[in-house]
Amino acid sequence: MKPTLLILAAGMGSRYGGLKQLDAMGPSGEVVLDYSVFDAIRAGFGKVVFVIRRDFEEQFRTQIGSKFGDRIAVDYAFQDITDLPAGFTVPEGRTKPWGTAHALLAAEKVVHEPFLMINADDFYGRDAFAKIAADLTTARPEDGISHYSMVGYYLRNTLSDHGSVSRGVCTRDAASKLCSVTEMTKIFKTATGAENRETEPAVPLTGSEIVSMNFFGFTPDIFTHLREAFTEFLQTNGSDIKAECYAPKVVNDLIQAGKADVTVLESNDSWFGVTYPEDKADVVASIQALVTAGAYPQSLWS
Repeated sequence: MKPTLLILAAGMGSRYGGLKQLDAMGPSGEVVLDYSVFDAIRAGFGKVVFVIRRDFEEQFRTQIGSKFGDRIAVDYAFQDITDLPAGFTVPEGRTKPWGTAHALLAAEKVVHEPFLMINADDFYGRDAFAKIAADLTTARPEDGISHYSMVGYYLRNTLSDHGSVSRGVCTRDAASKLCSVTEMTKIFKTATGAENRETEPAVPLTGSEIVSMNFFGFTPDIFTHLREAFTEFLQTNGSDIKAECYAPKVVNDLIQAGKADVTVLESNDSWFGVTYPEDKADVVASIQALVTAGAYPQSLWS
């Protein structure tokens, strides 16, 4: 069974100032997720599912989804903050989505095969897709726990010069199994590496830490785990208008409970992405350099 590419594209782009998922970055007008779909197709993925919001569905289908119809199967799932388990309601004043775990749950009805979860606005590189595709098409042992995978990146290669970023900071064992993921949401680049300023004093980081960039390979049993975790999250944080349920935290909790393991794969490619408007020039230049080097054609879909 060919794996599915699940692209999280429902984010508001609040720090960037708009729908960065639809902002052209490539030499022929490509957006960042065009390169992810292109890499997924040549890695052997059979379907792409976009998790989006209803309010920009028509624009997204026209500008993005229509390009892939004759190249790979395309489907959509919709993240809605009112889509909650029975007994829960949206607190007054909340407009923010519930986070990546909730976004994943939105796709449960359309994803029935092993799949890769990625962000719409992150560039991961061809090697990462090839390695995760090989892993997703490998049989899992039937030993009572879930077996997942991820591609990790060095923190120093994922920072912005223009503000803070959120990253899942990982530890792994000698067998390349993920030991823990700590979500840090205010990581700033510094002269000596980085630091997380969520609390005082700030937590110093070297920059050599492996971080999750939401490049996870899952089997469909993740949805059962997500439903349980999201319900528990709402019981504790349901009245908080800003709290989010992060997929990496769910994965971390599963590891700590002995319910899952995650193989950390290494990629030879560099990650880059756009968090702030000022990041765009760097992404455009990086993509052009890859095109010039022959890694991608001048026009992906011509």
